[in-house]
Amino acid sequence: MSIIGWIVLGLIAGFIASKIVNRHGEGVVLDIVIGIVGAVIGGWLMAAFGGTGVTGFNLYSMLVAIVGAVVLLVIVHAIRGTRSTAL
Repeated sequence: MSIIGWIVLGLIAGFIASKIVNRHGEGVVLDIVIGIVGAVIGGWLMAAFGGTGVTGFNLYSMLVAIVGAVVLLVIVHAIRGTRSTAL
């Protein structure tokens, strides 16, 4: 997948994960970073459970990236001690 594909995947996954956890987006740049790091975390988690990680720009990869981004945001909120408005 190209760098443009990673940026678009990261933006969409980061925005959706931010909406799930925070009920608001984090901003374009931070959503991209959250989505890309979330894709890496989601791919690692899927590999640990016997699945495949991000395989390209498709629905499965988007779901993996969203799950990883949600996990990342929950961990960050737990460390920072901030409260999520979704829970």
